[in-house]
Amino acid sequence: MASMTFGQKSFTPTPPQKGSFPLDHEGECKKFMIKYMLCLRENQNQNEKCREASRDYLGCRMEKGLMAKEEWSKLGFSDLAGSKVESS
Repeated sequence: MASMTFGQKSFTPTPPQKGSFPLDHEGECKKFMIKYMLCLRENQNQNEKCREASRDYLGCRMEKGLMAKEEWSKLGFSDLAGSKVESS
């Protein structure tokens, strides 16, 4: 027998406005993610040494629609904004 609960409201999830984005199920930006993760490992997780790899990864995500397009200065990359972003 199936049990039913009457009067219970259903939950409808809503995505956050900032700080979260879809997973890369197709692996479209995987090479950028791996490059960034290797950089972190090689530099004892000092992310300031991996800013270019981080910027390239975020650039890929914006190109592929996996996150909203945002100005580099708003993402903390105003000093790297003029640099060439590697593309896939």
